[in-house]
Amino acid sequence: MVVELKGVSVVFGEQYALRRVNLRVEAGEFVFLVGATGAGKSTLFKLLYGALRPTEGEVWVLGQPVHRLRARDLPFLRRRMGIVPQDYRLLSHKTVWENIAYSLRAIGYSETAVRQRVAQMLALVGLNEQARHYPHQLSGGEAQRAVIARAIANNPPLLIADEPTANLDPDTSWEIIELLMRINLRGTTVIVSTHNRLIVDRACQRVVAIDRGQIISDVPRGGYPIELDRLYTPVV
Repeated sequence: MVVELKGVSVVFGEQYALRRVNLRVEAGEFVFLVGATGAGKSTLFKLLYGALRPTEGEVWVLGQPVHRLRARDLPFLRRRMGIVPQDYRLLSHKTVWENIAYSLRAIGYSETAVRQRVAQMLALVGLNEQARHYPHQLSGGEAQRAVIARAIANNPPLLIADEPTANLDPDTSWEIIELLMRINLRGTTVIVSTHNRLIVDRACQRVVAIDRGQIISDVPRGGYPIELDRLYTPVV
């Protein structure tokens, strides 16, 4: 078991962001977390890496009780996770190569290991030709690939991607999902939040649907949650 939420609620003031959520994700799974904007997807993700504490319930990630970890212990957990945020957050004054290398140096990789690992990551995400480009020189899809490369550079057992295809065109969106599925096939557990039905249906992976802070459906890989149309962004 990589992730387990037990009776988790998050309350802001008098408003529930999550209400009595129970969820298990096993090692090696690829899971889509779907729901409309404001459904609670980002709140759930923040619980997984300790940016939020639950009002009640337990949050377990990679065997660690995140709900009761001290602030000083959270960085050690996050080093075992790849996190792809909604905004790219690439360092604007560093190239793609330097952005990936920076994350590895921060956790103590030697320079030889940094060079080897960065080269591997650039090849995996298809950015060899953009290695010396700065973030402002990248397309949206290239920037997202760079973020993913940085997130998995340390070979984490868990990758969390929060709306990784937002603001990307359909073809580029699918390329990003294909990349995430390839990473999953290499052994990494992947959880992706989205409200894009086209990529969810095409990928045929497990789909957990959240609405108004509650999990309302959990469809195994290959299922087809046709009753959940209202949770997706309409295709124009």
